[in-house]
Amino acid sequence: MLEIIPNWHPMLVHFTIGLFATATGLFLWGTVFIKKSWGETVLKAAHINLWIGAAITVLTLLAGWNAYNTVTHDTASHLAMTDHRNWAFATAGLFFMVTLWSLSTYKKTAKVKILFLILLVTAFGLLATTGYKGGEVVYRHGIGVMSMPVPSEDGSHASHEHETHTKEEKETQEQIKKIGSDIIDAEKDTHDDHSTHEHGAPKQEVKTND
Repeated sequence: MLEIIPNWHPMLVHFTIGLFATATGLFLWGTVFIKKSWGETVLKAAHINLWIGAAITVLTLLAGWNAYNTVTHDTASHLAMTDHRNWAFATAGLFFMVTLWSLSTYKKTAKVKILFLILLVTAFGLLATTGYKGGEVVYRHGIGVMSMPVPSEDGSHASHEHETHTKEEKETQEQIKKIGSDIIDAEKDTHDDHSTHEHGAPKQEVKTND
């Protein structure tokens, strides 16, 4: 069975972020270009993304609540998780309110009011902050992580190899480098020997009778 650590929250939250972000962008785009022939179609797509995002967010919150109450943590990480949880509930609450507004007006028109857009953009700002705080919980406090890497030397990319060559491959590469080096040395020696003697025929001394 597929195992996701600590549970399904890390997967579901990406749908929440993606759908709400898409909805926000489409609402703004559709409103700016509402006079275009495709403007209202963009707004309809925005409404649908908002509804699906709200539905998945219910599952995201449930999975997040389960993770909050089950993962191993210490005092510092508990405070970070609690902060993330509070922001998540506030963010979801505002998005749910905007979603209900969308559902109540969609049958009449896909167009939205300026106040609707202000609340939506505000909710998206809260979503970005909540996502940042969720990242802090994982990457700063290590919550929900099964194991942490043990860095060698300074832990940078330069301190270790990323390629997974076998021992035989490395030996072959070394042999090729050695052969190439030997060939270069041999050519150099030949060139040096060639340059130490004269190329023309030996000159003959001409005797003259005094």
